[in-house]
Amino acid sequence: MIKHELLVPLLNANEPEARLAGVHVTEGQAVETRQLLFTVETTKAASEIESPGAGFIRILVNEGDILAVGDRLAVLTDTPDEPLSLLSPATASTALPVASLPGDLRITQPARRLAEVLGVDLNLLPTDRLVTEAVVRQVAGTCSKITLDLPAAQKPYLLVYGAGGHAKTIMELVSQLGSHTIAGIVDDNPDLTGIQVLGFPVLGTRDLLQELTEKGIHQAVNGVGGILEINVRVRVFELLESTGYAFPSFVHLRATVEPSARIAAGALVFANAYIGSEAILEPMCMVNTSAVVSHDCVIGRYTHIAPGALLAGHVHVGEKTLVGMGVTSAIGVKIGNGVRIGNAAKILADVPDRTIIQAGRFWVGKVE
Repeated sequence: MIKHELLVPLLNANEPEARLAGVHVTEGQAVETRQLLFTVETTKAASEIESPGAGFIRILVNEGDILAVGDRLAVLTDTPDEPLSLLSPATASTALPVASLPGDLRITQPARRLAEVLGVDLNLLPTDRLVTEAVVRQVAGTCSKITLDLPAAQKPYLLVYGAGGHAKTIMELVSQLGSHTIAGIVDDNPDLTGIQVLGFPVLGTRDLLQELTEKGIHQAVNGVGGILEINVRVRVFELLESTGYAFPSFVHLRATVEPSARIAAGALVFANAYIGSEAILEPMCMVNTSAVVSHDCVIGRYTHIAPGALLAGHVHVGEKTLVGMGVTSAIGVKIGNGVRIGNAAKILADVPDRTIIQAGRFWVGKVE
């Protein structure tokens, strides 16, 4: 008997899909109430999914799957060998109708949609495993292969990771600079493969990264903003770096950077931002639109200074930190690693590592 069903939650109103980033239990395992089961993430948020009760977990997806909000992740049953074919549509509103599937086929909803797009006959799919998008591609003979012929170019080719709003801003920045040729986009949503974003093709998912390096693309830019969960952005950098990509820095034509400032590889400076004298932007950090990083500031690796933030002179910001929109700081404060500062907060004293400061608060060195 089905006791509970677990569905993909809505993490971000602008993103109807999420990636299954972690599976923390095994198929058929006995679980307890509030036990951690899954981690799902979008480009802007991550969430842990706990068990709503006790029972035996029946997993219907695989780690790495891209799932739609409301898709079924798993069910809890009374016994570890409950036949999944007995799922009742009355208790599984998002499940695929069992009657429409051939034989004992078990298939995720994203894989079912992909099979329809690729014209794969469901009768050709294996019944000895859970069919995922990767299995559908294999049967379809695509296996994420592409035909990309890159002619010789005077400008280095650049791969963009991500096809969302932040990536669009970067693509327009790069196009205006004219320093690179954008070869295309990689995005974790397989449904985007083949579409055009600002005139640039989505080539496929992360499975293509190694193949693209072999085709002559050795530089990449991270188009995943990670505004709500900066570690999502960090993981993209780590993935690209492990595959052999280098990260050029880009400064918008309408940004102001003093000659003595230093900008490391992978750093991004957006329109109307100001980088002051002898300021240092460490690798892969980002100074967003109209933000001010005054003289002698240091911005740590992966850190994001959001639009309109104003950092006074000699402010040091650690790694993997988010300074929200409209934040202002006193001169000389030190902001630690992994800090999250909400929009319009006022920073008047040093901020310890991993501190979370709510939007609009005055930080004076303690929680008010």
